[in-house]
Amino acid sequence: MPNSRIWTLRETLIVAVLGAVFAVLYLGWVQVWLIAQALFGSLTMDVVMGFWFVASMVAAAIIRKPGVAFAAEVLSAGVQILLGSPAGLMLLVTGAVQGAGAELVFAATRWRNYSLPVMMAAGVGAAIFSFAYTWVRFDYGALQPGILIAMFTLRCVSGALLGGWMGHVIVQALYKTGALAGLAIDHDKRAAAA
Repeated sequence: MPNSRIWTLRETLIVAVLGAVFAVLYLGWVQVWLIAQALFGSLTMDVVMGFWFVASMVAAAIIRKPGVAFAAEVLSAGVQILLGSPAGLMLLVTGAVQGAGAELVFAATRWRNYSLPVMMAAGVGAAIFSFAYTWVRFDYGALQPGILIAMFTLRCVSGALLGGWMGHVIVQALYKTGALAGLAIDHDKRAAAA
């Protein structure tokens, strides 16, 4: 019996494609953020941040193997750099941090549970790791405690909803198309229905 933790070529290609697709969506989402920030102010980044975690959620829920959430975010960051993101190489660190936060939650279930609550928790995990990283990078310690609490809360809610919940919705929609037949998600759903 093959090792169920080793990625097949098909799974590797799916993670790569998802990384590339979400890279394009992420670059578009920057424009949404900039418009919202101009209209509503600086806390907008934390409100919209969760969408930048969704690649890890979607890829992990489809493939269901160690490292997928992390790899999807890093690949997405790499493709964004290739497409000319002004964030440059630091984007790889950002992707790695966000992917690691999501990956840790899936690891806590031993990569066996991709239910909506776990997906939302993974979004929060990505948000927490992301917040810790941006705290250091942008010196959040200089901010007022009330602002920090608001930023952290908004980012976690965004991670849960725009990362976890939206990722769950996307995966379920993709599954209904039949495009995920033969993948881990398909095996798990068929086993649960039997």
